[in-house]
Amino acid sequence: MGEKEDLRLGRREFIGTSAAVGLGALAAPAVFGRAAQVLGANDRMVMGIIGSGGRGRNVMKTHQAQGVEFTAVCDIYKPNLYAGLKQAGEKAQSFTDYRKILDLKDVNAVLIASPEHWHGPMLMDAVAAGKDAYCEKPMSHSIEEGVRMVKAVRNTDRIVQIGMQRRSTPSVIAARDLLKECGEIYLAKAYWNWDWSKPLDQSPLNEEVDWKAFLGPAPWHAFEPMRFRSWRYFWDYSGGNCTDQGTHLMDVIQWFMGSGAPRAATCHGDVFSMKGAETPDVFSAVFEYPDYLATWTLDYANTMDNGWNIQFMGRKATLWLDNEGARLFGSQSTGTTYKRSEKPSLLKEVPGSLSDEHHVKNFLECVRSRKEPNAPVEVGHLAVAGPHLANVAFLHQTRAKLNAEATTVYV
Repeated sequence: MGEKEDLRLGRREFIGTSAAVGLGALAAPAVFGRAAQVLGANDRMVMGIIGSGGRGRNVMKTHQAQGVEFTAVCDIYKPNLYAGLKQAGEKAQSFTDYRKILDLKDVNAVLIASPEHWHGPMLMDAVAAGKDAYCEKPMSHSIEEGVRMVKAVRNTDRIVQIGMQRRSTPSVIAARDLLKECGEIYLAKAYWNWDWSKPLDQSPLNEEVDWKAFLGPAPWHAFEPMRFRSWRYFWDYSGGNCTDQGTHLMDVIQWFMGSGAPRAATCHGDVFSMKGAETPDVFSAVFEYPDYLATWTLDYANTMDNGWNIQFMGRKATLWLDNEGARLFGSQSTGTTYKRSEKPSLLKEVPGSLSDEHHVKNFLECVRSRKEPNAPVEVGHLAVAGPHLANVAFLHQTRAKLNAEATTVYV
């Protein structure tokens, strides 16, 4: 790699120069990790949470609503640890080292809601310890790490669900059936607009944080409050909004279109109003698939549609998905005169909303049945492979390519 490439990367793994190991070759499980208890239909489900920040506690609450008991809470920031303990109940144990939870024999599974750069080590350690896991998205911090995670999970018999809740959302599943009415589709567009961006907060924290434990596998950097508060906007700990929100949307596009990861990507963007951040708060990426193109555009300084949407641009119709469900719009008949003022006709509608409930239910059912969940590690890897590729393209200011197995990046 050239000197320019090294200087532009926040972390080497974003280059993704892993050895080519096809995902299909990793699919057959061979059990090596510790043996774990198999739950019966009436057995109590006991879990531990690793990373009890706001998002972690929200997903924890959804698990608790399904009857799960959390007996262990781990976080390296005291306010988060205390909040998690309060939610778990007075019998729960507290830890600052997640490996202590993995040693608890009565814990059947773990909820991993840590910063992204910790997802890989924690998930691989969890399955090696015989624990099932619900891991928040994006699954990995790089394509290379994602390959290792798939292999590590498939070397055990553990159930792993990646937190991509659209895979279990009834309205999204129903919308997939409408795609056949769109006709030929050569372009899919994903958007996310929120008026969210502002300068990062550098004021002192209320409590001390174990900074060394937070960094973990990341390169050493002197402590700064904004790097802890807003870790998602620093390359050492995250792929930014491209992988965070993009995992959800690009997964739906690939799922509906029946494709794997893209073969190439370009991405342009910048940090405009989120001063102090490294990852862009406005960007647009283009993904090249064998049979279609996809775009992924985010603007965190705009409220148009105020959220996400996905558009499948078919010759016969356009399918639009967002937080309110899905709508199928008709196209003008071939040969008619185009009128800008003419609104597309609404052909069909699937009302709906998003929550974690169905996805968590699916995970818990699979822990008992030992069947594959809706978002296993292969799905998690392919979902974030495109956004990772876009980040490589952005950091190198070039068109990045990905092999067919979604394991190796070329720049």
